Amino acid sequence: MPQQIKAPKQVPSFEYELFEGDPDLLRTVVATPTQTAPWIDPSSLKLKHRIGRGPFGDIWLATHHQSGFDFQEYHEVAVKMLHPLMQEHMQKFIDKFEQLFLKCRELPGVCWLHGVSVVNGKISIAMRFYEGSVGDQMAQSKGGKLSLPDILRYGSQLAKGLIQLHSIGLLVLNMKPSNFLISDHDQLVLGDFGIPYLLLGIPLSDSDMALRLGTPNYMAPEQWDPEVRGPLSLETDVWGFGCSVVEMLTGVQPWFGKSSEEIYHSVVVRKEKPHVPSGLPPAVEHVINGCFEYDLRNRPLVSDLLLVFESSQNAIHGDGGWVGLGSRPIKEKSVGNGYTTWYLSKDHLQVGDTVRSRSPLNARRPHTADVREGTIVGLDGDADKNSFALVKVPGMHNALRVQESTLERVTFGFAVGDWVRLKQETNTHSPVGILHAVQRDGAVSVGFLGLETLWVGKAYQLQMAEPYYVGQFVRLKPNVVTPRFEWPRKSGGTWCSGRISEILPNGCLVVEFPGRFVLGNEPNSFLADPNEVESVSFDTCPGIVEKYHHVEDFHWAVRPLAIAFGLFTAMKVTILMGHGISARLKKNQPNSQDSGGRKSGWRRIFRDASSTTK
Repeated sequence: MPQQIKAPKQVPSFEYELFEGDPDLLRTVVATPTQTAPWIDPSSLKLKHRIGRGPFGDIWLATHHQSGFDFQEYHEVAVKMLHPLMQEHMQKFIDKFEQLFLKCRELPGVCWLHGVSVVNGKISIAMRFYEGSVGDQMAQSKGGKLSLPDILRYGSQLAKGLIQLHSIGLLVLNMKPSNFLISDHDQLVLGDFGIPYLLLGIPLSDSDMALRLGTPNYMAPEQWDPEVRGPLSLETDVWGFGCSVVEMLTGVQPWFGKSSEEIYHSVVVRKEKPHVPSGLPPAVEHVINGCFEYDLRNRPLVSDLLLVFESSQNAIHGDGGWVGLGSRPIKEKSVGNGYTTWYLSKDHLQVGDTVRSRSPLNARRPHTADVREGTIVGLDGDADKNSFALVKVPGMHNALRVQESTLERVTFGFAVGDWVRLKQETNTHSPVGILHAVQRDGAVSVGFLGLETLWVGKAYQLQMAEPYYVGQFVRLKPNVVTPRFEWPRKSGGTWCSGRISEILPNGCLVVEFPGRFVLGNEPNSFLADPNEVESVSFDTCPGIVEKYHHVEDFHWAVRPLAIAFGLFTAMKVTILMGHGISARLKKNQPNSQDSGGRKSGWRRIFRDASSTTK
């Protein structure tokens, strides 16, 4: 197997003449260049014993022997030996590793890499051996949890390491305390530099691992099935950051004791979140809660985490209580039109930007178009408080003063959240998706169903697409014979019409079918490719029969509300009748408290009631 792997070319040693003052006495020196390629000869790695086991392989303690013309070195290293990969895909992983090897070595917040090899037919990554981890410290602490000052310090260092790794285009996707290693100077470094991310697109022999990439207890909703519920993004690691901090605070692993299937049901289906303990500095509590937003676009960035944790380290504390925060105030999480302040703070407006009124999340159009497309001519307000923009709208004499959070930037005709379509379609993924970012130079990032990560390209490659929104009725297009996902049919064999109940960040639609009769545990919620469906309304139904079917579906959609209203009315009437009967009882009850008087009172009421019905 090692002979079949294409090892990177090593730079050979070379000789040069060293001038030491006398030109007649030049000394020949043999130079051995430092390692610039990641390949390690398997024979130079001597495995000792296994020290750990993870979802992607085993960790071994080993010795790495390096030799040159003028030196012999032995390094104690930790070797991550991955589970077997198919032979034809091993080279693909090693090529990815080679591209990022030197970049990772320049990151102080990431474990130092020695290189990669193939040992016993398995890819083996050698890295510096660190004596302990945050997980080890938790195991040695009372109650398995760390003190708040240590958590804030480690959280700041973890955020810095994440920012460094994200800067070279890598995601960790396996955030957990046992992967946060501690250096000799008590500094936290990332022990996993993104192995799951390097495995993206490589078929795995383990069928269970092929469905997920990460440790289940720390995985974000989109991480369970990134092609469908994705895309994976920087905010995916933010969820893992939050889970890790919660474990440091409580000493208990999120979803402890649950199987992978149970965790999937809790996180993906029921949208449950890990419990954040109370008593934290307010900014820390807000930002950790923000880590668990189901829609990844509403989570804070890692830079937000770093700001909060560093600021909270400067808080004044006494008797275990926290009295104040740092000098810079932190925005609290708030919700408006489906957005959080974390979402709104990801794009800072500038003078000269073209803007318009912001659309509510997953809505077809703004509720109130207060600002038509215009240009920012001035900014007013503190960046950490409610700030305003002066917008010059064509046709209006005076500039409008508008709160920044109600505006969205329009660049090359696109704004974040727009539905877009690729001009040149592909068979690898859906051509319709949701715009996640648009830079001022025209670079764009889009979430497409069928892609595990964000698609990156240029604005000229896109065009506007028909938008979809929650509550809209849709059906399969007539030309769709075999849809990407299962879709129910009516008794006559025609496709059912359904109502959108949720829109995922990549445009994947979650559709419910209120007019469909369901038996037992049969599902009534299905996924749909936005490129395969079309909107349905009374106006778009061409014939009487289709109009009737749509009215029928709409009837079943609103029927639960009508039933609930009817039950509420019945309960209200019952309560009022009860109050009336009670009042008449008190009015007709004699002063004496004997049982006969009470019985005669009841007879009188029923006699009156019977007389009114005659």
